[in-house]
Amino acid sequence: MNRPIRVLLLVAGLFLTALSLQAQSGRLRAANKQYENYSYLTAVRLYEDFLRSKPKDATETREALTKLGFCYRKLQDSRNAERVYGELIANYPDLESELYLYYAQALAANGKHRESQKMYSQFGQKQGDDLRGRRFTVSYMDMSRFYIDSSSYRIQNLPINSRQADFSPMYYKKGIVFVSSRDEGGVIKRVFNWNQTPFLDLYFFPDTNQLRIPGFDPVIRPQGTAVLGGGGPAADQSIEIEAETKPTSKSEKFSRTLNTKYHEGPVTFTHDQNFIVFTRNNGSKGKTGKSTDGVRKLKLYSAVNRNNKWHDVTELPFNSSEYSVGHPAFSPDDQKLYFVSDMPGGFGGTDLYVVEFNNGQWGTPVNMGKDINTEGNEMFPYVDETGNIYFASDGHEGIGGLDIFYAELKDGVAYRGVQNVGYPINSEKDDFGLITDRGRTRGYFSSNRRKGISDDDIYTFNRACKQLNILVFDAKSGAPLEAADVRIVRNGTNQDLKVTSNEGKTDLCLDANTEYEFKVVKEGYAPNTAKFSTLTQSNRPQVNVSIYLEKSENTIVRGVVKTEVNQRPAEGVKVTLRNDKDKSEKTVVTGPDGGYEFAVKPNAPYTITAQKDRYATKKAKYDKSKLAKKTQRAAPDSLSLYGEGDVFQLKNIYYDLNKFFIRPDAARELDRVVTLLKEYPEMKIELRSHTDARSGDVYNMKLSENRARAALDYIASRGISADRLTAHGYGESDPVNGCSDGVNCSESEHQQNRRTEFKILAVK
Repeated sequence: MNRPIRVLLLVAGLFLTALSLQAQSGRLRAANKQYENYSYLTAVRLYEDFLRSKPKDATETREALTKLGFCYRKLQDSRNAERVYGELIANYPDLESELYLYYAQALAANGKHRESQKMYSQFGQKQGDDLRGRRFTVSYMDMSRFYIDSSSYRIQNLPINSRQADFSPMYYKKGIVFVSSRDEGGVIKRVFNWNQTPFLDLYFFPDTNQLRIPGFDPVIRPQGTAVLGGGGPAADQSIEIEAETKPTSKSEKFSRTLNTKYHEGPVTFTHDQNFIVFTRNNGSKGKTGKSTDGVRKLKLYSAVNRNNKWHDVTELPFNSSEYSVGHPAFSPDDQKLYFVSDMPGGFGGTDLYVVEFNNGQWGTPVNMGKDINTEGNEMFPYVDETGNIYFASDGHEGIGGLDIFYAELKDGVAYRGVQNVGYPINSEKDDFGLITDRGRTRGYFSSNRRKGISDDDIYTFNRACKQLNILVFDAKSGAPLEAADVRIVRNGTNQDLKVTSNEGKTDLCLDANTEYEFKVVKEGYAPNTAKFSTLTQSNRPQVNVSIYLEKSENTIVRGVVKTEVNQRPAEGVKVTLRNDKDKSEKTVVTGPDGGYEFAVKPNAPYTITAQKDRYATKKAKYDKSKLAKKTQRAAPDSLSLYGEGDVFQLKNIYYDLNKFFIRPDAARELDRVVTLLKEYPEMKIELRSHTDARSGDVYNMKLSENRARAALDYIASRGISADRLTAHGYGESDPVNGCSDGVNCSESEHQQNRRTEFKILAVK
């Protein structure tokens, strides 16, 4: 071949190579554009197409693999994520440390914990600030702790699940409200760019009785002997039951008012279920609806239920267009809201926060701290009826993906750390959105364990009872003792108070990893205690604990501490009983039932003091006659505590039309406030007056200010220092029921807003 022809072919080859490289770069640019627009499903196809073309540029290949792995992570496709990160780590020795973390997480999600442990170890070696490398390396040396008590569970995939994602159930009335991306209209008009699935809406299934596991009683009484503890992957006997093919009744959209064209859910309700807080995409139009990086963040909204319809949809004041706020959960007393956010200043991706909610006013959000939050993601909180919290996390040591964790809270702190709830509620995949009762015997949770990817399902679970019998006897005769009080102390904290039967017996369902103490008191006997632990696995067939009481002249002082504002049991109250004769003292801290019991000698005067931070100290005296030996079981005495921030409505405070002087009937009610302030000389209060919305704003504000001032003047005239009193009129600005300007309300609804209150500003 002559030289001109060789030159011509060489030029043609170079031209074709340039075209090929240009086409490859074009595919990568197209993939990157979809990646930057969060269109991860489309980006995956383009990156895979680019890599199949066998690009020669190593830098571009590395970029494509790195972004492809991230897309698979966001799509929850752990198998493909494992493949991509495995290829990256095998071919590029100088990778960023987080890629080793992502590979470790993908391996764990696929059940490859030994391989995952190695990657966590390498991640930990590459950087020391993130504790996940060290934690998971140690945790995966022994996986058995995740399987303790697993044989007690029965799991059922619910018949309400659809072909799309269904997750985050929440109790409502007799049913559950949940989040779903199903489209029951048959035609999907709008899809979420991220994974091309329909937008999320709220749905309602009206009767949870139709969702119970067939033929399974969660309270199974053992016969003969039982083995406490045990468990492990090989010994697991948990059962998963297939769902019925059709539900007995159909789920329905929860609310046309709350469901919009964007994402809604998860949700939480106040105790009376007339107030909702829910998650929604920022619905503002135009640029105001997006952050500076072009993303619609999640926000929290509230609404009020009137006449079975949701009204007054309102943004919560701590929302932002620059970060997400979502996944709400009310505390049992409705005074705290827990939620999730990636706001600046956190510990990781998303953290748990808590905010005070008093009388319709929101406080300032507070991060729950490093005991709860990690360098990873904490989300989907739920607070049970005892005030303890469940949440999902990929930062605490778990089986894989998101696991569900539990923490007992004392003064807002996880004082015993965070516990993994274990298999089978947790799996290698994402498990989250749990709701349950106080003993975790029955409930619901979400998981993508079966279908994977983004197809979450809702599951129900039941847990069998591992019963421990507590038997109380007379030490001398051996006879069983009836009506003895047995206080259950769990991990050092007062819990239930039980009473023995005529056979001297009571019982409880044991939890794993728990230290128990049983304190027994009875009239005419010296108290006694016994301890029991499930912290270690044991093959001893012990199901009974026997406690013997010696006769004495002791009598019992018992009672319940409550919060005055709502008469609910007060937990965490230090109750001290002082013998005013010999000056001796005994102290207990109340549990969820607010109860206390003391065995004391008769015929001596005693003082009981109840103390808790931000509450006024309450004292009650007992004279000799009240503590004389009783032949009958005494009814509990109640101690009520007044707390800072509590608001009390004054009953029967009426004013003549357009007047503000104090009438005689109102004076009698204000005299009660005078008595309270004399009992608590350190207490300071605010007098608050409100009107309805049926006159002008300025007129109503002035009228309410005059009425509040008149109440203050009356109380001051009865000998209370004016320095302890503040008066404010709120006009029509703070309705209790949404009856604002332009809202059609009944006379009784308007009357609810014409009220006078006092708020406790300080107790000492």
